[in-house]
Amino acid sequence: MVGAMAVVFGDIGTSPLYTLKEAFSPHYGLQPNHDNVLGLLSLVFWSLMLVVALKYVTVILRADNEGEGGIMALMALAQRSLSKGSRSVYVIGLVGIFGAALFFSDGVITPAISVLAAVEGLEVVSPELEVIVIPVTLVVLIALFALQRHDTARVARLVFGPIAGIWFLTLAVLGIADILHAPEVLKAVNPLWAARFFADHAWGGIFILGAVILAVTGGEAIYTDLGRFGARPIRRAWYFFVLPSLMLNYLGQGALVLENPIAARNPFYMGVPEWGLIPLIVLSTAATVMASQAVITGGFSVAQQAMQLGYIPRMTVRHTSSHNISQIYIPGINWTMMVIVVGLVIGFGSSSALANAYGVSMSMTMLIDTVLLAVVARALWPRWRVWVLPFCLALLCIDLAFFVANFVKIPQGGWFPFALGIVLFTMLRTWRRGRKLLRAEIQKEGIDLRTFLPSLMLAPPVRVPGTAVFLTADKNVVPHAFLHNLKHNKVLHEQNVFLTVATLNVPYSHKRVIVEKIGDGFYKVLLRFGFMETPDVPLALMQTCDVCDLTMDPMDTTYFLSRESIVACARRDGMPIWRDKLFATMHRNAAPVAGYFHIPGNRLVELGTQVEI
Repeated sequence: MVGAMAVVFGDIGTSPLYTLKEAFSPHYGLQPNHDNVLGLLSLVFWSLMLVVALKYVTVILRADNEGEGGIMALMALAQRSLSKGSRSVYVIGLVGIFGAALFFSDGVITPAISVLAAVEGLEVVSPELEVIVIPVTLVVLIALFALQRHDTARVARLVFGPIAGIWFLTLAVLGIADILHAPEVLKAVNPLWAARFFADHAWGGIFILGAVILAVTGGEAIYTDLGRFGARPIRRAWYFFVLPSLMLNYLGQGALVLENPIAARNPFYMGVPEWGLIPLIVLSTAATVMASQAVITGGFSVAQQAMQLGYIPRMTVRHTSSHNISQIYIPGINWTMMVIVVGLVIGFGSSSALANAYGVSMSMTMLIDTVLLAVVARALWPRWRVWVLPFCLALLCIDLAFFVANFVKIPQGGWFPFALGIVLFTMLRTWRRGRKLLRAEIQKEGIDLRTFLPSLMLAPPVRVPGTAVFLTADKNVVPHAFLHNLKHNKVLHEQNVFLTVATLNVPYSHKRVIVEKIGDGFYKVLLRFGFMETPDVPLALMQTCDVCDLTMDPMDTTYFLSRESIVACARRDGMPIWRDKLFATMHRNAAPVAGYFHIPGNRLVELGTQVEI
């Protein structure tokens, strides 16, 4: 539960730093009077209850893909519930990948806005300190990203857990202290105040949801971290600690604004005694670092899932812990996120400006989650779909309201996460489509394995001791590397393995190795990995000794693979030429197959081939 508070709820736990501050900013023109304060607090309370408590914590946590969560896992679960090869599977794939791209694009805003909002407390201490807000924020963020190469899980256990406990306790204490001065705010739990807010402001009232959504950002992380903590600790942490602390603090900020409307300028800090400002700023900064760490770790996890499912190129993945296999570090993702986050802090300059960019992509991600949940409930929950499907319809209306409210923020900065999401989606789809075209070209020029081997054995070349492993994407086609080896070396190993590595749409594979003995020392081997597993090919091949009489001596095994050089060709059907060139660039910069599959470099032979797409 303590770990869940630190990681799962790190993002949503720092939302009180800027949510009400943004709601009373001049951008929305909301006056800090009695009815507006109670209406706004009612909207925050019921958003937390309906979107976070009911949708994510209570319902969507049940849609686990063999214990794993997140939009990629939910997409795979929804696709598995449909007829294989149907058009619906393709559409669900598009929707899920678009949601993953939007999740990442909005996720990079979390470190920028949360750390910046915490450090902006210095302005409350003294207006002269405003000039150091940006430099201090950048130092904190750069140091955080630089530390990712080390075992951050150990730091999280020893440091972030206690920080989380102190942070949520502080939120509750600050809230109670302010509520005692204006207990009137407790009436905000009545949903009639939210309804009255919309009645007083007519259609213009819906746009305040662009600020209210800041209170629920981080809800997706609750589902993403399901596999790390499990549903029960997450639910207990939310209902017993996080939700009460958040609501007490929001109500306390509302009470402070009722008592002193000037406090709407920064209601989180302005209700704190002067002696407590500096300690609170330090604690807030530590809490936002905790939230940022959760976002970065989540980015690594989503990237690994996308890599395994074939949506992004292979990247270098390093394990930073010898005890926790899920503790990984992906340098390419880490430094890309750092550049984007630093650019956001410098470009927007304040948490209020960043708040205009925040929530656009998140509202669309929440909408996609609801659609995918409805698909899963309809197919896999026959006993519950009677009430889950109407619930999804109600959630769809709420998500659409949040989307409309945030869509108007696009000219003020919301264009950035939306544009970044479109770019990421284009790259993901280009890589997926390009790999399909590449495989089709290889199959078109390939030779059928079943007819080739009998003809080869009529006049076999010289046999040499040892085992040769030829990696191929199609187990029924002769690998190019095998043909090149015959052509140039004119030898045949004693044992020849045609190896295909498959990634399943489940987190973990229950049957790792499938071996088919062809005869004359030839074998077809299929290695199956889940999308949460690290594909260690040599280690998995050692298990073949338990399956058949194939012997795999690591010191007597050579791996052969062909490295394709992609040539974009406008004359061929498939993708537009610019996407062909984009795929060729991505393919050229992908991490080597050998490193991705943990194949020793001194046991590897690579043979090149050129393919037009």
